[in-house]
Amino acid sequence: MRTVERIILKIIGIQVFFLAIGIFLHHFNVIPTINQITQYEGVMDSNFVEMLETISR
Repeated sequence: MRTVERIILKIIGIQVFFLAIGIFLHHFNVIPTINQITQYEGVMDSNFVEMLETISR
């Protein structure tokens, strides 16, 4: 059981690490493409939906 618990804790630690990196990249707009992708996916607001519908026509 201890081996399984260690593996699970390592996986949780890695996920938290990558979550922190993702939040950092998104918050400080290090990679502007990430911000555009989240807007396209509808996470931020729906202003880009009309633009995408216009582009796809």
